[in-house]
Order: sequence, then C-alpha cells, then structure tokens
Amino acid sequence: MTVPSPLDQMDRLLSIMARLRDPVSGCPWDVEQTYATIAPYTIEEAYEVADAIARHDLAELKEELGDLLLQVVFHARMAEEEGVFSFADVAAAISDKMERRHPHVFGDATGVDWEGIKAAERADRASAEPHTALSGVALGLPALLRAEKLQKRAARTGFDWPDANGARAKIIEELAEVDAATDQDAREDELGDLLFAVVNWARKLDIDPEAALRRANRKFENRFRAMEDMAGDAFVGLSLDDKEALWQKAKIAG
Repeated sequence: MTVPSPLDQMDRLLSIMARLRDPVSGCPWDVEQTYATIAPYTIEEAYEVADAIARHDLAELKEELGDLLLQVVFHARMAEEEGVFSFADVAAAISDKMERRHPHVFGDATGVDWEGIKAAERADRASAEPHTALSGVALGLPALLRAEKLQKRAARTGFDWPDANGARAKIIEELAEVDAATDQDAREDELGDLLFAVVNWARKLDIDPEAALRRANRKFENRFRAMEDMAGDAFVGLSLDDKEALWQKAKIAG
C-alpha cells in the first residue's frame, strides 16, 4: 500500500477547505465565518494542544495538532478568497523567517544574536501604531502572557526592578490599594494592578506565570476530585468545615 506523502495530505486538506467555503455548494456555517468569528476557535485549539502535551497524551496531541492546522488553513483560505495571501504565502513566510533566524544553520554565521534579529524584524514590519519598545506585543495573547511580554520589553529599556524584592514589595502595595478601593470599578482596576505585579514578581524569580497557574489549576482539580471521591454523593450537602477537612486529606495525599 502506498503511503500518502505529507504534501498530498496538505493538498487534500486545502481542497477540503476550499470546498467547504464554496459559496454555492459549500457548508453554510463555514461560508459565513470571518477572521473574527474563527479567532476564538484558533486560540481554543492552541490551548487544547498544550493540554494534550501536559497530559502526555500523544494520540490526543495528533488530533489536536490537526485541529490547530485546520485553523491555519481556514484563515489562509479566507485571505486567499480576498486576494490578500494564500496558504503557500503563509508557509513561505515562516520558512523565510526560520532561515533568517538561524543563520548558523542555513548560512555562514558562527553565532546568533536572537534579540538583534527580532529587533530588525520589528523595525522592518509596517505598523499603524507609533513605534515604541512595546510595539508588536499582540493584543490577543492571554493576559498573563501579554503582561510578561510587556514587562520584558520595558525591562530592555532599563525600566525594571533591580531584583525580586522590589517586585514583591509592589504586590504588598497593590494589595493595600485593592483593600482601599471604594467601588467595584476601582476594585477591578486595582486587582488588575495586583495581578500585573504578581506576574512581574514571577518574572524576577524566573518563573513562567502561565505555567505556574496551569500547575495550580491541575493541582486544585485533582484535589477537588479526590474530595468528591471521598465523600461520594454526600459531598454537596457537607458543611464548609467538613469540606475543608476533606481538602486537607486530599492535600496530604498529594
């Protein structure tokens, strides 16, 4: 049996998307989609890839990578219909970027100035916004990740705490400001500052805040499920003290 090549399968997927988007014979749902309506699915699929990796589920990873690839094909197809760019242009652009960013592999360079290369790319990239040290940090990034990137960009200009102690002190300051807020809008504003300060502290401790929070989520989920298993159907009706006792048991169990 002949095994289809990766290029054959890529062509097949591109053809499927073209057919789904056909305004006459395609799928009505696919035809009515736009970049904006598809964007949330793109983000969701990226997180599902990360989830499969975190669970070490390689069978699931294969499926999720396919779903993510479909999102790339979907966006590229809509752009091709508008005459802006095609999937081939997307593939060519990332291929060019990889070769440009690895001159020690695809060229004659003996070392790599990663930040210099990226800075040159940012300088060459046309943008409607005035250029600042913070230019190019995507608005669509998860808030924790975007906060970290903004802080790293600012740090390159020298606007940064000299050590983790300053960042930690800022958290205490922001906590007091949350407590002092007099209405819900002010509390939201101050709580945002507090979260931003926590991200900054994590950065100074060389900890990925997104990874740390994902780890905390998994830990909470595992312990909560253990509580439910211990209590069975009676869990919901237990008092808060009883639930806290179960939590401690789950915590000790790991």
